[in-house]
Amino acid sequence: MSAYGDDGALQTLEPLVEAVQRGIEEEGWRLSGIQKTTSYEFEGRWAGESTRSAYLFFHRAGVPEGWSVDAFLDETSGGLSGNLALVVDGPDLDEILDVRGLLVTLQAGAALALPAAQRESLAVRFLVADVRSGAKKVESELRFKVELPNSAVVAGASVVSAVCRAVIRAYEALLKDGRVAAWVR
Repeated sequence: MSAYGDDGALQTLEPLVEAVQRGIEEEGWRLSGIQKTTSYEFEGRWAGESTRSAYLFFHRAGVPEGWSVDAFLDETSGGLSGNLALVVDGPDLDEILDVRGLLVTLQAGAALALPAAQRESLAVRFLVADVRSGAKKVESELRFKVELPNSAVVAGASVVSAVCRAVIRAYEALLKDGRVAAWVR
């Protein structure tokens, strides 16, 4: 299969990885790791299918070590897809008086900052680093995720890079939003 269609559409994982990496790096974030996988032993409705995936991890000088941008990109028989996630260390559980209130606050900030044309989501993950500690310290991670629109993949590498740049700028604005910044470590 050709990496590009006659119309410039991205058709394989490698040019998608390059376009995403270029867009994110143009905003000052640097690739700190990449992992590629191929899966092909599916059963049930996926029998006979295969997928190739890439996970890209980006960090930026001058921001806390616990902040990163992660990209998950996937090539299946149904085409290419992917998402970008801003991952930051959140508050310890003891600092959160109202989990639902925290989610509403973060959601409000994300709704204003993130591009409305794409599907976006928010996850808060809690971590007990030592199961024998009796949950004395429970940390959290905030994950703001934006899907790459299929229309960008069809439009080609330069559009994918432009979407990535816009998402990174939105993430940076999100981190400056007082509602969100109050909960980021």
